[in-house]
Amino acid sequence: MNVGAFVCSCGGSCDVDLETARDGVRDVEVVASSELLCRDGLPAMEKVVDEYDLDQLVVTAPDAGCQATFDDVLDRKGLHPDAAAYVDHRESAAWVHDAAEATDKTARLLNAEVAGLKEEPVSRTIERDAGDSVAVVGDPETAAALSDSADVTLVADGEEYAGADADLDDVAFARGEVVAVEGSFGDFEVTLASRVTEDCISCLDCVREGPEGVTARPVQIPADAPDGEWTDVCPTDAIDLDGVTRTLAFDQVVYPGGTAPARGGQMGFYTGPVDAGTVAAVESLLGGVEKPAHLDLDMEVCAAGASSQEGCTACVDACPHEAVSRPAIDEVEFDLAACQDCGACTSACPTGATRLRDPSNERIAREVEALLTSEADDGGWLFSRGTDGIETEVVAFVCSERAADRLREYGRRARRDDDISYPPILPVRVNCTDTVGEAHVMHALAAGADGVAVVGCGDSCLHSGPDPKAELVERLDRATADLGLGERVTFLAPGPSPEPFCADLESFVDGLEDSPIPSGEHEATGTIDDPDRENDPFDSHAWTLESVRALLEHVEPEREVIRGLKDFGLMEVSDACNLTPTCTNLCPTGAIQRTDDGDLLFNHERCVNCELCEEGCPETAITMRQGLDLSLLPENRTAEEAPEQGPAWSRVYEGEMAECVRCGDPFTSQGSVDKVRAEVGDVVEGIAPDASHSVFEYCGDCRSRLLFEGGEKR
Repeated sequence: MNVGAFVCSCGGSCDVDLETARDGVRDVEVVASSELLCRDGLPAMEKVVDEYDLDQLVVTAPDAGCQATFDDVLDRKGLHPDAAAYVDHRESAAWVHDAAEATDKTARLLNAEVAGLKEEPVSRTIERDAGDSVAVVGDPETAAALSDSADVTLVADGEEYAGADADLDDVAFARGEVVAVEGSFGDFEVTLASRVTEDCISCLDCVREGPEGVTARPVQIPADAPDGEWTDVCPTDAIDLDGVTRTLAFDQVVYPGGTAPARGGQMGFYTGPVDAGTVAAVESLLGGVEKPAHLDLDMEVCAAGASSQEGCTACVDACPHEAVSRPAIDEVEFDLAACQDCGACTSACPTGATRLRDPSNERIAREVEALLTSEADDGGWLFSRGTDGIETEVVAFVCSERAADRLREYGRRARRDDDISYPPILPVRVNCTDTVGEAHVMHALAAGADGVAVVGCGDSCLHSGPDPKAELVERLDRATADLGLGERVTFLAPGPSPEPFCADLESFVDGLEDSPIPSGEHEATGTIDDPDRENDPFDSHAWTLESVRALLEHVEPEREVIRGLKDFGLMEVSDACNLTPTCTNLCPTGAIQRTDDGDLLFNHERCVNCELCEEGCPETAITMRQGLDLSLLPENRTAEEAPEQGPAWSRVYEGEMAECVRCGDPFTSQGSVDKVRAEVGDVVEGIAPDASHSVFEYCGDCRSRLLFEGGEKR
């Protein structure tokens, strides 16, 4: 891929030093600049495309009109329609920062975009077929609005629609009140309860003769209607005061008064206020959906459970859209059509079983590293920290939905007349702040960031609700403090007014000390040195651990156990352990091992804290605690401390194996022998009277031979 970068000052409206910005762009075939690239500089730009045979352009062009001009260049040059990537150097840089900061940031933004393009995935889509049936509960206006495009049923839900101010000629009616809505897009089931059966012929005799509250369109009898002779007026005996239920199937459901099963909403199920956007969303899904595949799955490394034991539930707990479920206690199932690309499951998953396709963790890592490197193309440094350019390097993971829009609006207001400015954060676009987990933050710090800001929608988040990353910030500030870095993480939500955001960000930046970790030196691999580990690179556990190790090269931790890192577990085993193989069989990462000598070994480097061993232990002898114990990492253990299996292993229980008195092989723990003897010894006593030892002192094979032979005969 031949990449060319193009820098513009938008007719002088951006106070960016074009020459200095050009010098700061790396890893491209050519860098060119112009005061007005989309006008005066366009012929020269086309010549550069031809001269360097470019097939990818990275251009500082936040304006849609300018972007359309450059898209025309792609067309004239026969390039792919998506061969231009656009960088915002105005609203997010030049219009809210001073000239030196804006110049520095512009070069870094171009470098990050170039680095990210190298990690773009191959496009992939998924399909879900569905019909056009839509249930609308208690909202005649919405039912009428959808009736031209969909097969609409208006669920009465106890309401009267005889005088509704809406054209309901093409709308079917379903009597009854909603009891439950279950299912998923294309396969919803709405259960209705009614006191009128389907034998009703709408003669309206019950409306005329019955008590107040009986509705005519459709005919319904309220739950508080009294019993009486009036019920005899029905010619078809359709009145059943005990109530009947029925279930109707729909592809989508609009239920303004309902409660969504998922905090961020469920595909095809709409609750709360209905507006034109809701109607458009319903219509967009009629007949089914074809959409990008947002996730890559590798269930071979999933820690959800095994053998009917529940393990890690992180993805199910995290998903705000009901797109992840557990059909069985030890299974996880993903509805890829219902996935809304927020990344919540991927940041929560410790093993990398679920991964966001774009931006992938590796793409995010490369963009962060590019943002934190301000090296010029001649190998020197573009800016000297503390004298010009960006002095305090804060990586900001910015939600690409409302938060990004708010920051752009701040820039436009600053350009017009408002005195708006804020410290020059280094933005990394993410689909939603749910994408961001402990691995992303720790990597940014390991790459040299002075601080990390998660910039999201706050209480207007379309996915997770109010202050979605408060728990993450609290945990990671605890971890960075334990590592000797102090608190370096915050969550910020740009609101309608820029002043609170600007003040909060400035306060955060002012409170940061220069990081002791040099920026621009760390390049993540997303792995740990363990040949037996089958996880793909950049799973949360390995990526976090790699970052912590990079940090430890430059800091002195204040605690041996680093708190706040959820993807690391510490195993404690009580004397109740009988060395049954349950924990070793269940562990999805191979972090537990039982030796022939009756010891239980634990590999802290591998453990992702899924707690499956604790859940499945028949003796309830295992307790798991959260935290990264530096003393248990192999590089910090001496040969004397480590068992023969290697320094990654530590002994968490010293047991005693029972050896068969006949063949000499160890066959189970002495604790298990004693337990079984205590429970059933009196039942089997005397079963082999000629044996020289108790039957409990023989292994299974020798015990069988013993009983067959009737004693100690050979």
